[in-house]
Amino acid sequence: ETVIESTETTQEEVIEEQVYIEDVEVEEVEEDIEVPFAVVEKVPTWPGCKGKNNAELKKCFQDNIKKHLAKNFRYPEVALELGIHGKVYVLFSIGKDGNVTGIRTRGPDKILEKEAARIIGLLPKMQPGKQRGKSVRVPYSIPINFKYEE
Repeated sequence: ETVIESTETTQEEVIEEQVYIEDVEVEEVEEDIEVPFAVVEKVPTWPGCKGKNNAELKKCFQDNIKKHLAKNFRYPEVALELGIHGKVYVLFSIGKDGNVTGIRTRGPDKILEKEAARIIGLLPKMQPGKQRGKSVRVPYSIPINFKYEE
């Protein structure tokens, strides 16, 4: 027969074995923090935008995005010929370095999605958004409406 002995200890029992811990070196890892545009402490700043507060900088950023879209917008010829139209939702991030990264699109057709990604890819380098004094990645999304009028 197998005898099973209890391994439980009491508070009075003395542990004889001592373990010594040497100094442990802690390595700090740079986290890739993402803070939404609506709540980031300091929004990414478009080149040339000046503002006393975050609200003014947000407005300047959004106005400049609209101007950029209008200036660089080209309705794809193939889409016109095929009668393709609709809204393309574009999601991208302004990285810690101020560059646009991670462009993702969702729309009615690949032709329109490709054009929307091209337009967003032309955005200039900006001052990155900041949270607690550190540069952070700030996601941003915008719909681009492709419609033609005859």
